Amino acid sequence: MSLLSEKNSLLLIIDVQEKLLNAVFNKDTLKKHAEIMVKAAAILHIPAVITEQYPKGLGASVDVIKNVYTKPAAYFEKTSFSALENPDIINTIVKSKKRQIVVFGIETHICVSQTINSLVEKGYEVYVISDACGSRSELEHNAGIDRIKSNGGKIITTEIALFEWLRSSKHVKFKEVQSLIK
Repeated sequence: MSLLSEKNSLLLIIDVQEKLLNAVFNKDTLKKHAEIMVKAAAILHIPAVITEQYPKGLGASVDVIKNVYTKPAAYFEKTSFSALENPDIINTIVKSKKRQIVVFGIETHICVSQTINSLVEKGYEVYVISDACGSRSELEHNAGIDRIKSNGGKIITTEIALFEWLRSSKHVKFKEVQSLIK
């Protein structure tokens, strides 16, 4: 099993929108870890792709994401559960030339799971940030994590991702990234 590489990673944020966030069982934990992930990725200059499921009805991405990734960041609307059904999303991922896709979002057992399955089928190394994912129920979240793992996704946490990206306390951005979890 390989470690995450800061140079080879792309962050894919799935549907972290107000109406969806307010419906998940682990809202506070998800929001906290999503904020840490987006801030760390921005500090480390890791590109991000952000999806919004039917934003006219479900609203835009939450402020913790919008405040870090301002337009013209790669924001995409979607209506399919797998983000890769939108050709603009997969084209953006392909053009990035990144092979490690770090994913988190809502809902674990639907959009996150189906997107990860599509990425694995296309040969990407996919990591799901389990503490930054959520579903309406804990049962569905856990079933989604199990499904992702059985389909080839790698299950990690926020701290695992951060410290794999850094690799050493000698990293020039170590203190700045570490301060996000203190």
